[in-house]
Order: sequence, then C-alpha cells, then structure tokens
Amino acid sequence: MTHDHDLVLRPTEAQTAAALAPPPGRTGGDLVVETLRSLGTTTVFGLPGQHALALFDAVGRSDLRLIGLRTENNAGFAADAYGRITGEAVPLLLSTGPGALMALPALAEAAAASAPVLAIASQVPVAGLGGGRRGHLHELRDQAASFRDVVKSVHVARTPSQIPSVVVEAWESALTAPHGPVWVEIPEDVLRAETFIPQVTGMDATPHELAPRPELTAVAAHWLAKAARPVIVAGGGVVRADAAGKLKQLAERLNAPVVTTFGGKGAFPWTHPLSLQSWLEDRHMTDFLEDADVLLVVGSGLGELSSNYHTFFPTGRVIQIEADLGKLESNHPGLGIHADARLALQALLETVPVREDPYAPDRVKLVLSDIAERLSGQDVGLEQQLLTSIRAALPARSPSFWDMTILSYWAWSAFDAKHPNTMHSAQGAGGLGYAFPAALGACVAEPGTPVLAVSGDGGAMYSIAELATARQHDLDVTWLIVDDGGYGILREYMTDSFGHATGTELTRPDFVALAASFGVPAATTTPQSLKDDLKKALATPGPSLLLLPATLKMFAPTHL
Repeated sequence: MTHDHDLVLRPTEAQTAAALAPPPGRTGGDLVVETLRSLGTTTVFGLPGQHALALFDAVGRSDLRLIGLRTENNAGFAADAYGRITGEAVPLLLSTGPGALMALPALAEAAAASAPVLAIASQVPVAGLGGGRRGHLHELRDQAASFRDVVKSVHVARTPSQIPSVVVEAWESALTAPHGPVWVEIPEDVLRAETFIPQVTGMDATPHELAPRPELTAVAAHWLAKAARPVIVAGGGVVRADAAGKLKQLAERLNAPVVTTFGGKGAFPWTHPLSLQSWLEDRHMTDFLEDADVLLVVGSGLGELSSNYHTFFPTGRVIQIEADLGKLESNHPGLGIHADARLALQALLETVPVREDPYAPDRVKLVLSDIAERLSGQDVGLEQQLLTSIRAALPARSPSFWDMTILSYWAWSAFDAKHPNTMHSAQGAGGLGYAFPAALGACVAEPGTPVLAVSGDGGAMYSIAELATARQHDLDVTWLIVDDGGYGILREYMTDSFGHATGTELTRPDFVALAASFGVPAATTTPQSLKDDLKKALATPGPSLLLLPATLKMFAPTHL
C-alpha cells in the first residue's frame, strides 16, 4: 500500500545534492531573502539600520529590487500603496527601535485600509531579549508590543531555522481576508549568523478563503428579493476583493441603487443609472439610506465617515458582508455575514432572482439633484472646477493618491475614480504625509503608468525628502501641492468652533525652487491653467511638481 506522505517526502537527486552542498557564506538574512523570493517577491521597500545590515546585505546580493526611501514612515506608505495596487504582500524592511517606531503611522494606515504590508524588522541580539535592560543600542523593553495593537499579527524568529516558517506564516496572515500589515521580528545576531540550512525553495503560503455560510446568504437573498426599496453600500472590501464586476451584476439584477464609501471609490460606475456616487457626507443621502427597507452593506463597517459622522440610523433590515470579524454589527445590528466580498456576492448572484423596479433610476436622480441644489447655494465653484480639471487631465487608468487636505475631502464625495483601485487616500487612519510616498509605491508597482499625488502645503512638508527618491528611481509621478499657507482644514475647523485658529499658519519653502534643487521639474499653476499644466506634467516621463496657490473651503456639513 502506498501512503500519500510517501509521495511528498522523497527529494529528487538534484534536491539532495543541493541540500548537501549549500552555497557558503549564507546568513539568516539570506534565509529571509530566499523565503521571500520563493514566495514570489520581486520588490522590497525600506531603510538600512545597524541591526538590519545583514538583511540588507542579503538583499544586495539577490535579484530583489530595493526601493529605499528617506524615512521609514514614507517607506511604509510606499509599501502600502504597492500592496493596494498589486494585491501582493510587500516586504517593508526596518531596523530596530527608532527606525521601526518611525513606521508606526504607516502601519496604522495599512491596518485601517487592509493593505498587506509585511514589516520585517531587526531586534537586539538574543541575549538582550526577555525584558532585561542590557543597554543595547535601540533597545526597547518589548519592541513587538509597540506594534501588536496596530498590525494584524506578530511573528518572531529566534533562530535561523525558524526564519522560513515565520516569514511564510506572516505572509499567509497578510493575504488572508481581511488583508492587513503583519510584523516579523528577527534579532541582529540571528540575521548575521552563518547557516548550513539548504537554500529555501518551494515555500507555499496560500491564504485561506473566507467563504460565506450558505444559511446566511439564503436569508440575505430572500430579504433582497422581497425588498421594496433595497440600497447597496459598497466599501473598500469590494475593491480589495476585485469584486466590482459582481457588485454591478447584483445591483442590476436587483435594480438597487449603489453608493460607494470613500474607501470603495470606483467600486461602481460613477455615471451608472443606479449610481448614488459617494455623497455620504450629505443629509439627503443619509435620509435616502435610512429609508431603505433592506440595506446591503458590502465590505464596509459603516464607520464615522461612511455614516455621516454616526448620524445615520437605518430603519430597515441591514445585511452586512464583511471580512473583518470585528466590524460585523459593530455600528448597527443586522444580518452579519463574515466573508470575503467576492465570494459572498457570488453566492447572492447564484440565488437572487431578477427584481423589477422601473422607478429606481428616478429615485437616484432625485437625491443627486437635491445634493446638487444644496451645493449650488454655497460658494464652492472653485473647488468643483479643480476636481473637474484634475479628472479631465488624469488618464482613466492612472492611480491617484490624496493626502488629508481640503481638496481630498472634496474628492472623497465628488471625484469620479473611473475604475476600481485607482483612487486612494489616507482616510483609513487619517495621518498626514501619505500621498506622495504612496504615489511612489504605485509608480514602482505599475511602471510606465503616470501617477498623481495631491497634497496640501502642510502635508507636503512631511514628504519633501522623497523628491530625492522620485528622482533617484526616475518615477513617473506628478505631485500637485495646493498651497493655502498652512493647515487649511484645521484653520477652518478651529475658526468655526472657537472663532480663531492657533498653530495652523506655516512658513513654507519655495516649493518650485526646492523641487528644482532635487532635479525635479516644477512650475506654478492656476485654477484656469491646471488642466493643461497637469495633462502636460502627467504625459512627461519622470517626476514633476505643480504648485497651486489657492485657499479652498469645504461644503457646509450636514451632520452638526
């Protein structure tokens, strides 16, 4: 009798020969690199540091492409974007202590946006672990504890033999829905240690599928089929699951209007007769959603921004499809389906009948008309003009990355992303400085495709050093900086709340001259010339910068 394990445990003669005579001079750092290569990695991001030198040495002797940014946080943002664009787990290589801690905001954004970043950090030598204070450079009492509440999972290797399995375990975690950043920690002496372990080959880290339970989708299908006024809220989970096509099929079968969250931009065609676009920060939209007798929420937790700052209270039944277990029914009770959006939508498509509703497009037109009328009574023509110009200049398939700035807040509601996975912002965690380094990561992910970054002057100062990275790697990024002399949105918020603003006015550099000093072409643009200037910059290979002096304002809030 032949057993299955007899078939898989017998190495070939070539494998045996390679195992008996591994290349000399290999270290724990090589084991990390070999494991990553075996899993399909081609590109890594990060900055070298003293404890991580053996890891970077191994990268330098490999065929991996290293994209080194100027700060760890910016490297994390770039890795985040690379992961969002490709759907692949992307290594972020960090050193111990201060270098690692610098990446915390970026990992928090990756966690909020479910970006599969594989943070691999060095640690003090093994003898310094366990809480003793031996005085090692960069020593922390418990380095992993600083990240445990931020990342999806923590993985620690304490010997060279553990490295391949630990990296594979982390990789699988990062890519299992919901995607997210993971933390891998390896002591300096383990990375430096010579090893006789054979070269790492044939590693497998297939993520687990998160399929819906059939009894839940059966109930959901019944509710949707019998609904009088069904509405769909499409979140970022639809984009990450590559499920926009299935969402469109289901919406058309149900004749159900669809609104996309700010993280789900592009999940549904902007000009479709059933498209409510993304006007979630508007009371007309909030009322429309509250009036739904069945609300299907796909890939969203209905958090602060998706619920008009928690002023949305559904009156009908709620069906929530969500891969992140912690978000199920976290804001509203309903039928929670813990599943990947693509698999759940497919299950519904297999069971939901066609639902006729000739009036659905008219209801969509009416709510969008009400929103347009509200805006027409405000002096916001400049802001609308700028978004129109950007949309006209930006190729439909080009990714755009938006910092936390007034024009971005407009874009969340009013910008047509054209396609899924082409518009990204830092609205997950809300930190400054995301747009430009993230755009660099997208340039690496999609070489030859022009990429746009949009920042305010305040946020731009977080990332200005990365002009050197853009030039060094000759990346096709155009950086639009809207200069209003400070932290414009905070100025507006503070003035509205307290009658005056404090700490919001900033001394800025001459951005055009500063970019030129990096060898990056730069120019000042105007609202009237923005479309043509931006189109020209995007069509020119390599990095460029456009400065737009303008003071913008938000549309009036409806949640107060």
